[in-house]
Amino acid sequence: MSTYRPSSIKRDRRTKAEMEELRDAIERTLRASHPMTLRQCYYRLVTQGAIDKTEAEYRTVGRLLVEMRLARRVPFRWLTDATRWVRRPTTYSSLADALQETLLCYRRSVWADQRVYCEVWCEKTALAGVLYPITEEFDVPLYIGVGYPSLTYRHACAEALEAQGKPCHIYYLGDFDPTGVDISRKLEADLRMLAPNTEIHFERIAVTREQIVDLGLPTRPTKRTDSRAKRFRGRSVELDAIEPETLRALVREKIEQHINQRVLCALLRTEELERETLRQVIGEYAS
Repeated sequence: MSTYRPSSIKRDRRTKAEMEELRDAIERTLRASHPMTLRQCYYRLVTQGAIDKTEAEYRTVGRLLVEMRLARRVPFRWLTDATRWVRRPTTYSSLADALQETLLCYRRSVWADQRVYCEVWCEKTALAGVLYPITEEFDVPLYIGVGYPSLTYRHACAEALEAQGKPCHIYYLGDFDPTGVDISRKLEADLRMLAPNTEIHFERIAVTREQIVDLGLPTRPTKRTDSRAKRFRGRSVELDAIEPETLRALVREKIEQHINQRVLCALLRTEELERETLRQVIGEYAS
């Protein structure tokens, strides 16, 4: 298991050749698995032994990624950052544009005819772009929570669960540290309390103690100043330490086990027929 050990020896300044080797390692890492966050790329390089696990090295990777993207050495789309976002209304230049947009985005609800309902929750805002390709594919809500969600937010989520009228499966991903573990415990307890008439299956799928060992995840010292540290055993691990492809595969596996493929195929056939109807409407409008 990789662990964090502060070094008392200051790293010598890298030569030009060593910097180019690091750029090559960054490029290989992103090419093999993208999109990923800056912190995920950093952890992959730590695991590979390309860099030390220090804040200075994290800053170096960040600086090089800025340089490499501006130089078009790596595509911008290989990095994801969901911590910055903007709100704006959806508008169109014409009715024809609105109809065309409807055709492109129209989808039937995957879970309307399934026997259960499914959600994915993630503690890290920055990882939304990593997980969304999978949740979007299967029409699964992806909830992003930073810290402890407010009572207002938890109540709204519980109401949404009760509105499903069927068993609900919730899969949670978060840091393995005193606060990260307690957030998932608190969230599960509150959703059960606020949606008492709903059958809720809540599972924390990352980071787990078993994954730390099985995946050889790099750890860091647990903050003993955390008020919840007294009940926490072992060292801490960030969710970002798990490879993006591993996270996506894990989420996909959990979702797919609940999908009746026969029902899904029938839904997709109906969806395509309805798209064809939309095409006819657009054609009539254009003529």
